[in-house]
Amino acid sequence: MKQILQDMAKGGTTITEAPAPQVSRQHLVVSTTTSLISAGTERMLVDFGRASYLDKARQQPEKVKMVLEKIQTDGLMTTIDAVQSKLGQPLPLGYCNVGVISGIGQGVEGFKKGDRVVSNGPHADVVRVSKNLCARIPDEVSDEAASFTVVASIGLQGIRLAQPTLGEAFVVTGVGLIGLLTVQLLRAQGCRVLAIDFDDSKLAIAERLGAEICNPANGQDPVAAGMAFSRGNGVDGVIITASTKASDPVIQAARMSRKRGRIVLVGVTGLELNRADFYEKELSFQVSCSYGPGRYDPCYEEQGQDYPLGFVRWTQQRNFEAVLDMMASGQLDVAPLITHRIDFEQAEKAYDLLTTDKSALGIILAYSSEPEARHIRSVALSAPVSADPAKPVVGFVGAGNYASRMLIPAFKEAGAQLHTIATSGGINGVVHGDKAGFAEATTDTQAMIENPAINTVAIVTRHNSHARFVASALSAGKHVFVEKPLAVTREDLADVKAAYQEKGAHAPLLMVGFNRRFSPQVQKMKALLDQVSEPKSFIMTMNAGAIPADHWTQNNEVGGGRIIGEACHFIDLMRFLAGAEVVSVQARRMGEARGVPVTEDKAAITLGFADGSFGTVHYLANGPASFPKERVEVFAAGRVLQLDNFRKLRGYGWSGFKKMNLWRQDKGQSACAAAFLSAIETGGSSPIPAGELFEIASVTLDAVEQLRSQ
Repeated sequence: MKQILQDMAKGGTTITEAPAPQVSRQHLVVSTTTSLISAGTERMLVDFGRASYLDKARQQPEKVKMVLEKIQTDGLMTTIDAVQSKLGQPLPLGYCNVGVISGIGQGVEGFKKGDRVVSNGPHADVVRVSKNLCARIPDEVSDEAASFTVVASIGLQGIRLAQPTLGEAFVVTGVGLIGLLTVQLLRAQGCRVLAIDFDDSKLAIAERLGAEICNPANGQDPVAAGMAFSRGNGVDGVIITASTKASDPVIQAARMSRKRGRIVLVGVTGLELNRADFYEKELSFQVSCSYGPGRYDPCYEEQGQDYPLGFVRWTQQRNFEAVLDMMASGQLDVAPLITHRIDFEQAEKAYDLLTTDKSALGIILAYSSEPEARHIRSVALSAPVSADPAKPVVGFVGAGNYASRMLIPAFKEAGAQLHTIATSGGINGVVHGDKAGFAEATTDTQAMIENPAINTVAIVTRHNSHARFVASALSAGKHVFVEKPLAVTREDLADVKAAYQEKGAHAPLLMVGFNRRFSPQVQKMKALLDQVSEPKSFIMTMNAGAIPADHWTQNNEVGGGRIIGEACHFIDLMRFLAGAEVVSVQARRMGEARGVPVTEDKAAITLGFADGSFGTVHYLANGPASFPKERVEVFAAGRVLQLDNFRKLRGYGWSGFKKMNLWRQDKGQSACAAAFLSAIETGGSSPIPAGELFEIASVTLDAVEQLRSQ
């Protein structure tokens, strides 16, 4: 398949070839026929990508604050790496897609192969989209017209929030694509409409669609125009679809509104408001969220859980259907909004046009390639690997943020022969695989695991898939490196142990990415503690930071929860520093406050060890970002070691040791990967014995079971 990507660091817009995405549960795969460039949103993204670093910072002051906080806690170089990595990830463009269903995932009902559908899929000739973000297109609606469905739904959701009634006077401020569609939708509901914009050509279209018009660029006063339009009463409602840094649209909306009028912000504006304007009239002001209820809800968008119609009449999908019905009946006409038709293969020309011609409205991309030719499962990225089978030849499963920023560079630095990168969506594998020097990208993960040219598999996917991929790779005789956790359930852990033990004495190496024990400062701590024969006391504090309760890592079935997903790092670290088996586990989480549920990421886990040592992991998500993220303290035989955020290590009472500070944070990722790859090449044992990995996984599950029973 081919997809349009925007380089957010240097500003280039490119078409990238990638493997077609796999069909997944609750999702559809669609072969695209048409897509619409959303002029306002996509122009903003392209302009941002082409801006200088200084201009990018000026546009996002809240991100600058986050960067400054990270410098204080993690150091300058670590922060620079993180920022460059973030900007270095290309952004898929587009969200107005029309095509024909070519694949249906498990759990999808109401669709069949061959159906024409509209979705919020990106500009790509093959897309994978949630069933709840698709709608079938009536026969009366052309593909071109249907491509306007999603942007029209954005305006429709704003209208639903404003609740217009027949005969009311409404203003639409900003008549780009969404604004012009909003004008028509309001007119269809029997409202009188005043359109305000600085572009005469767009206002001319609005006028043809039945609106009265006002152009402030020609000296017209928007407030006076609104008052005159409402016959001196003040308008009933204002829907702002403009995009500007100025607060003028909201201020003007308040001043032209009647008492208890409604203002809905669909676009983007400044929000420096005068309280008196709103207070004296008791105005309602609301920001509209995209296409409607369900947006940004992972249960709705990713897991396919619909809202009951009797309780949520208009969801994103039902808004799509309502727009399509209006197109089918002729009440919504998008023909006047189409200004350009460009072949998908010439998309770069379309984005040049978008940034140079501000009058461009509906830019249609047409996809003419044969659908069958798009559905390839693998693409070559570089010259074929001339791999030495006596050394690690690595296939990666997953290309998310951690894999691309940390693990793949660590493997490459350690000399791994990077063969194939597998992802379910395809495009991430190409982007990061090409950058790292992989030979191939694929969406056929099982074929990659079974490839005889690959002897090592690294797994960096969502947590609930780890055990399945680990067991599959072990059964195929591959050495396995899996990012933590090893498993999220007892059943998953049992499956991994069975696959490992089945190989007996010839079992390949199994490694979990417990990198912290490989950091240079922890290695120093271990060397010092090994000189102490007495039991030790540990205090480990993780200022984890808050993550929304609906984030996938908090989902017990997908991420396993944050204790399984991240606190396991510290259980492993304490096990390593103690150098003894865990013999007891006690866990306690924070209780509810005034009936507000508390997730398990505010907890203390106390471990007892066979040598008499003990320690507590404080995993806390209720601290500030300005406080260091990780601290490790060890009390032993009248001496103390204190490690702050893997940058500063101090010793108290140690003969010959006072401190070990680093210029940049080092959590041991590179050393961890190097130790694993070296063991494969030399025929040595795993850097962490398999029995210890199973022990840590079991202890983590013990702690979580206690937390969840409280």
